Amino acid sequence: MAGDIGFDQHASETLRAGKDFSLAALDPDSTPGYSGTKEDGQALLAEMDDALAELQEKLFAESRFGGRKRILLILQAMDTAGKGGIVNHVMAAMNPQGVQFKAFKAPTEEEKSYDFLWRIEKEVPAAGMVGVFDRSHYEDVLIHRVHRWASPAEIKRRYVAINEFEARLTESGTKVVKVMLHISGQEQKERLLARLDNPAKHWKYSRGDLDERAFWDDYMSAYQAAIDETNTADAPWHVIPANKKWYARIAVQQLLLSTMEGLDLQWPKAEFEVALERELVARS
Repeated sequence: MAGDIGFDQHASETLRAGKDFSLAALDPDSTPGYSGTKEDGQALLAEMDDALAELQEKLFAESRFGGRKRILLILQAMDTAGKGGIVNHVMAAMNPQGVQFKAFKAPTEEEKSYDFLWRIEKEVPAAGMVGVFDRSHYEDVLIHRVHRWASPAEIKRRYVAINEFEARLTESGTKVVKVMLHISGQEQKERLLARLDNPAKHWKYSRGDLDERAFWDDYMSAYQAAIDETNTADAPWHVIPANKKWYARIAVQQLLLSTMEGLDLQWPKAEFEVALERELVARS
């Protein structure tokens, strides 16, 4: 069966940014750790849906009886890299009541009046939840660095604040899964053209995406710096080549699976006599 073709080792090991990680050296067309075809990958994605759903239900069930565990998936990427596809194809297997999704847009005037983490901290997942950030606090050290909206000293302060924030999350029972979807400039160009060629996709196109393409190299440098400064033991970065959408989806799915498996989740034990309750239900 096609879905039998899995990763050579845990995707968390294959895709984790190591000590001397170089974004420039990572081929966005590659599929590290996976030798299967697109069809194999699509079959694997579907095959593992049930396992992901069961683990999420265990996570949610534990929290109803005092469990503190939770997951925060942070998705960062250049425009068109496929964050929406990850949410639609990977997270769709989960029960919506156990997922907290937040897409961060440009901050409001009220949000700008506070420190950059103020609006982020309000959206962290509750116990038992899988939180998903489509963009995040990392925008404040990426776009702000690229466009020089903040000084180098302020950017440095934000790296430190991010590390402290993510350490607090970890201490409170949150497993932070940080993912950068890495596409090439040429792939982004083709995806933008595809949007313009499809009337059903025109609503997704923005001239702003084109404007930001002029700063591609600056963004790659900003991502490299952010990874270097915030790649901690408790909240490591995983960089996924994303020119092949199907690969990016199975890679994120595998990261979530391995993260949940590592939580040693257990079904809560019944606080009643099961045999008695079964008899009462049968007689009702």
